[in-house]
Amino acid sequence: MNPAAPSPPEPSAVPGDAGLTTGVLARRLGVSPMTLRSWDRRYGIGPTARTEGGHRRWTAADVATVEEMCRLTATGVPPADAARAARTACGGPPSDAEAATVSTPPVPPGRSRAAGALPLGDVRQECRGLARAAVRLDAPALEKQLAAAVERHGLVVAWQEVMVPTLHAVGRRWASSEDRYVEVEHLLAWQVSTVLRRNTPPATPVASPGAGCVLLACVPGEQHTLPLEALHAALGQEGLPVRMLGAAVPHEALDAAVRRLGPAAVVLWAQESTRAAPALARHVAGLRWGMKGTRRGPAVVLGGPGWGRSRPVAGIRPAGLAQAVQALRALCAAG
Repeated sequence: MNPAAPSPPEPSAVPGDAGLTTGVLARRLGVSPMTLRSWDRRYGIGPTARTEGGHRRWTAADVATVEEMCRLTATGVPPADAARAARTACGGPPSDAEAATVSTPPVPPGRSRAAGALPLGDVRQECRGLARAAVRLDAPALEKQLAAAVERHGLVVAWQEVMVPTLHAVGRRWASSEDRYVEVEHLLAWQVSTVLRRNTPPATPVASPGAGCVLLACVPGEQHTLPLEALHAALGQEGLPVRMLGAAVPHEALDAAVRRLGPAAVVLWAQESTRAAPALARHVAGLRWGMKGTRRGPAVVLGGPGWGRSRPVAGIRPAGLAQAVQALRALCAAG
């Protein structure tokens, strides 16, 4: 028989403008108000003060405890264990209410269905921590968690299974909330870009035109560079010579770069179908250089969902970052 939850401590009175409401704290932490109320009911992690009008408020000590609870659960610690550790770390004894926890269906190790304020679904635990840190605009936490994910899983897996699901969740929430969360997406994207660049080795020299270089470029008008930044870092870790041209590369500039470098492959990124440029892909695939009788041209690799409805004459279509690295490694070796 489960012991009854203890009576909560007598709340202290605070002025009406002191402490945080549950709604304000939930937005700050990136969790739902229902989650905070559940933690209060199940584990005794809740507000301990009331206003003169009887409204419950979270004091600074309460906030510190629930922040530690969020940090621990984001790393995969079970909620009951996280509550005990949070209360101990913040100077309070474990609550007997934790023993009355109702068990929940198991989640595969390293995965999480909870997402705080963002719809993540069944993802790695790291995504949950990233989502909460992003909603809080907590840049130091984002940087630390992203760096840890790369160190733990390697850059390719960290990109595909940690960074991308979190970025997609923020994008979906932005699209469905009338431009809210724009600042969350921008901060998360910036921190992802920062970590990718820190994990990019120094550029490898290109011995001569046609020596196996990979050229990365967004199609004209395309501003989404993060996937190419991830590919740039991954190819650099493979020791392959790669040149990044970045966002919205004009047709003429891409043509000039291809002719000067003589790359083994050109990756063209299009996030949206309206920006996919089949004519540009055909043009790049048709470029040639070298002596008569031995003239060569680049392979064209089409990246991004924007190419889904387009049918260029030529183009390799890798399914993800790992497949793109594998294909480009082979192209460079053959070149």
